[in-house]
Amino acid sequence: MSEYLPRYHDMVKSPVLAPFELLWALIGLVLTIVATWMEAFTLNPPWAWGQTGVALVSLGVSFQVGAVLLTGCVGGKNAAALSQIAYLVLGLALFQVFEFPVFTQGGGLSYVREPGFGYLLGFVPGGWLCGYLAFQEPPKLESLAFSGLCGLGVVHGCGLIYLTLASLLGWLQTVTASYWALLLNYSILPLPGHLVVVCAVAVLSLALRHLLFY
Repeated sequence: MSEYLPRYHDMVKSPVLAPFELLWALIGLVLTIVATWMEAFTLNPPWAWGQTGVALVSLGVSFQVGAVLLTGCVGGKNAAALSQIAYLVLGLALFQVFEFPVFTQGGGLSYVREPGFGYLLGFVPGGWLCGYLAFQEPPKLESLAFSGLCGLGVVHGCGLIYLTLASLLGWLQTVTASYWALLLNYSILPLPGHLVVVCAVAVLSLALRHLLFY
């Protein structure tokens, strides 16, 4: 009997899922735009509740990377990649025409000379890899967390390569900070907050995958 049942990886690669992937690509695009302006928070440690009570503590990052990884974990690799390609196109082109701020510091074609643009480029392969790994087996918390970590690693890897090359070639725009200061601000300091966001994404995506029965 079991040989007649569809395998999991065959189901997730079926052409029937194409409309579903397009829907999640749209959802991922909207989530990324909105999450760009939403600061990530967590609760203060339980041992501090007696003195200060329950309070929110900023993680020093936005939910932007979380939106990318969530799209991959729930919508799959194609949805994640398409949503981020659309995000880049909107940020570069829409701001140029309507001055609608899609990226953190605006947008437009000149944004390619911003030190953080490489991290935005990394959203495409990072989201794709996260989505690919997330659908290799039925959803489990540890596999989804691993998928998110791999996607996050690609995002930071692309950002570091871009930042290094841009610094060496001297085509960063209106930047007076040193390379090491930029590295600290764009990769090292945000990393702990991003790791917490990955954990939250794993829990949320697991719940959504179970609710959506796939």
